[in-house]
Amino acid sequence: MHTNHSITLQSALTEAIARLGSTSGTPQLDAEILLCTVLGKDRSFLRTWPERELDIAHYAAFDTLINRRRQGQPIAYLTGSREFWSREFIVTPDVLIPRPETELLIEHCLELIPFNQSVNIVDLGTGSGIIAVTLAAERPQANLVAVDISAAALQVAKMNAARHGVDRIRFYQSNWLKQIPPGLFDVIISNPPYIAADDPHLQQGDLRFEPQTALTSGADGLKDIRIIAKSASNRLNKGGFIVFEHGYDQGLAAQELLKSLNFSYVQTINDLAGQARVTSGQYLPPD
Repeated sequence: MHTNHSITLQSALTEAIARLGSTSGTPQLDAEILLCTVLGKDRSFLRTWPERELDIAHYAAFDTLINRRRQGQPIAYLTGSREFWSREFIVTPDVLIPRPETELLIEHCLELIPFNQSVNIVDLGTGSGIIAVTLAAERPQANLVAVDISAAALQVAKMNAARHGVDRIRFYQSNWLKQIPPGLFDVIISNPPYIAADDPHLQQGDLRFEPQTALTSGADGLKDIRIIAKSASNRLNKGGFIVFEHGYDQGLAAQELLKSLNFSYVQTINDLAGQARVTSGQYLPPD
């Protein structure tokens, strides 16, 4: 760390990029984002004013963030936010970091729900609230219930609902559908944990810092998906949908599960990388 009192934005960045070089795949981007976080400015500011001096307090805060990033801590936890579906969401270490793949879950769900229809949707394992808040914002007639077993995650979700001015969400601390008041839904949507407990990826990258309960689900990664799917038929209106995200190699298992539970029109949708990512089915029990 510099003892020199005059350090410019550019020299602070150059030094930080060098320090991140060995641990981050995107050292320049990381350094710029973290400096912007400290300054409360956007990245164009850094390009416009490279020679501006960085005061001691800002420099110290930047230095701390760079050290935490060098330990591998995720950028989203260091900045406290991540963009999803063109909105900024508050993110803390109590919740999973929003992933671009989850936008596919939203996209598919929106295709199933007409814009002007009043529908009841439950988002299971809401985490930061990205699914519930996005659906409430995109479907003004929808009423949402957002559920998480973690009280800390629900606090983050409530902050995000308030941040985006969405007030049609009721929040419940519940183990999946167990503690939600009685009533039927038109859509059950979830991005549940779906990684097998012994998956080596859990020791890599951001996953090391994320809440493990939001990531892992039994020996094969399908434990929670089974629980949700089996309990869904008791909580769906006839003609209602279940839609959930899963691992790239779980598409067939997800389809077989829904078919065995009498769901119709079961389909799996691939993400941009061509990997199976979202499966849905319609509840049409025989009369």
